[in-house]
Amino acid sequence: MTQLIGLVLAIPLIGGKPGRPLRRPKSLYADRAYHSEMHSILLWNRGIESHIAKRGEPHGSGLGRYRWVVERTISWLHQNRRLRVRYDKRADIHEAFMTLGCAMICSKALHSRFC
Repeated sequence: MTQLIGLVLAIPLIGGKPGRPLRRPKSLYADRAYHSEMHSILLWNRGIESHIAKRGEPHGSGLGRYRWVVERTISWLHQNRRLRVRYDKRADIHEAFMTLGCAMICSKALHSRFC
């Protein structure tokens, strides 16, 4: 909870559309552990719309829809033993295997969609 603002500030430039890249995301989704007035105010001051579920209230922020996609992707990456248990000490080698794992996920998705 104490690292939320530091994490948001550490996000690299966001590209995609032509022109100058964005410096910050437009919105932030987080679970109930990150809900506090201080975080909401700090995010609002930076122009970031926060979608954080409030403690003690029913879940109505739509967070589960987006969170499931992330957890599913991590689950698919963990099907590869080398990514599930990190044996590599060097970050560049681990990142290369992560890239290969993502390429395999995309290949499976494209193959199932077009074949």
